[in-house]
Amino acid sequence: MSSDIASAPMLSDAAEPAPAFSPLYQQIKALILRGLQDSEWRPGEAIPSEFELAARFKVSQGTVRKAIDELAAENLLVRRQGKGTFVATHSEAHTQYRFLRLQPDDRALGPSMDRHFLDCRRVRAPADVARVLGLRSGDAAVQVRRTLSSGGMPVVLDDIWLPGALFKGLSLERLEAFPGPLYGFFESEFGVRMIRAEEQIRAVAADADSAVLLGLSEGTPLLSVERLSMTYGDKPVEWRRGLYNTSRHFYRNDLS
Repeated sequence: MSSDIASAPMLSDAAEPAPAFSPLYQQIKALILRGLQDSEWRPGEAIPSEFELAARFKVSQGTVRKAIDELAAENLLVRRQGKGTFVATHSEAHTQYRFLRLQPDDRALGPSMDRHFLDCRRVRAPADVARVLGLRSGDAAVQVRRTLSSGGMPVVLDDIWLPGALFKGLSLERLEAFPGPLYGFFESEFGVRMIRAEEQIRAVAADADSAVLLGLSEGTPLLSVERLSMTYGDKPVEWRRGLYNTSRHFYRNDLS
């Protein structure tokens, strides 16, 4: 058990929290989240039952259930009927393409694409990358470049930057050998889980380099998607710029 959680004060539904305190279920949510962050329960593993967590934190099962409902809605936990609640993992089929929003015009084809890694190198983080990832000047970063193809044609060119300290030993050979999704690789091999991301989207023209790699004419309109991915505690752990050819694809987002 995590020492932080073990030493956390026991909570009670009957207790009257001070006005400045968050609702009780939010406090339980924070304690469960701390357990996830401290790897008390790893991706794919079951967490204790609502009854066990209620006994542990000295609250009602309803309070625990509300906390878990929110964590499930945020894709941090997954409920499985008759089996329990599990830590979400990027290796699961329904979450593999959670961050890939590019869809073919023929929706029946689905989001799956073939990947080709072009480069993986460890370098000193450029100033703009260091700033975005919260690194110090001179810190190491890993740069990964790849294309994603559909129907044999490259559709996406990704430039991905990662903090060097979190991804020691990352190599082109390891990337090519892993059969699953990239975020599943980061999760299983380096213990880094992407929780959420922020994106900025704009229209750009293909420069000479991207045009060659995407098999296009220089100046072809592309969609530039800059993504900052965060792990627990909103710590930035990946910055990427994807150039998307949308001649036969569209960028999809669900708004609610």
